[in-house]
Amino acid sequence: AVAIGPLVGVHRRQYPHAELGILEQAFAVAEEHHRGQRRKSGEPFITHPLAVATILADLGMDTTTLAAALLHDTVEDTRYTIAQTQDAFGLEVAHLVDGVTKLDRVRFGADAEAETIRKMIVAGGRDLRVLVIKLADRLHNMRTLRYQPPHKQERIARATRDVLVPLADRLGIHVLKRELEGLCFAVLEPDEEAATLRLHAERARHRAALTAEMARWLIPDLREAQISATVTERPRHPYSAYRTTRERGGGSDELLDAARVLVLINRDDPSPGDCYAALGLVHGRWRPVP
Repeated sequence: AVAIGPLVGVHRRQYPHAELGILEQAFAVAEEHHRGQRRKSGEPFITHPLAVATILADLGMDTTTLAAALLHDTVEDTRYTIAQTQDAFGLEVAHLVDGVTKLDRVRFGADAEAETIRKMIVAGGRDLRVLVIKLADRLHNMRTLRYQPPHKQERIARATRDVLVPLADRLGIHVLKRELEGLCFAVLEPDEEAATLRLHAERARHRAALTAEMARWLIPDLREAQISATVTERPRHPYSAYRTTRERGGGSDELLDAARVLVLINRDDPSPGDCYAALGLVHGRWRPVP
């Protein structure tokens, strides 16, 4: 049976005092109204809104947004209405569900990218959470795109790459942008993706060695400055490395995925000063490239 427990666990870690009753109620309503519906994968349809809500919980979205995510397909795909949503869950949840429903009616792909995004923002209303729900919805659909026929996979991936990836970028939600880009890359350019993943894997040991060498120099500097921090590798997303390589004229046998490090301040209440001091140590150790 599909359960809400994992979603509640993720949300509670970030919002220990959240009112969980609304989530449980939204899940119960969505499960009841989607009962009998199946996705292309054969799974019960309720697995989709639950996955969308979990993606949003991982992003740290609020309880109201998660409830709306659980209900986001009910008005379009079942007999449940916006009026019923408002009666049961209040105006805010109903507004979000209505916004996502209107977004789903926007046909994008034929217009110029900027015009399409403008239409989406207008359709989404004033609340950006509508657009974030839509991005999470598309991310889960992209994760399960293999169950669609090839021509539909390509159409969905192309629209995602041309419209929703730039939208995620403009909203600053880079964790969604990176995964969406990678999933589109696999569908639209499978040969290039396979070659990129091979080069990325071949260079992994070299990147790790460079990162370890940088950490050996930097950790004593941080310790001497009494800055508690960890230094780890921050690998570049393969698609990002591929795109940069092509933009700089690189060939199919090259990949500009230079070693990158992440310096993470460990204090419970770090100040911006700690971060700037750490950056100063990095620039003191290695000359910045303008």
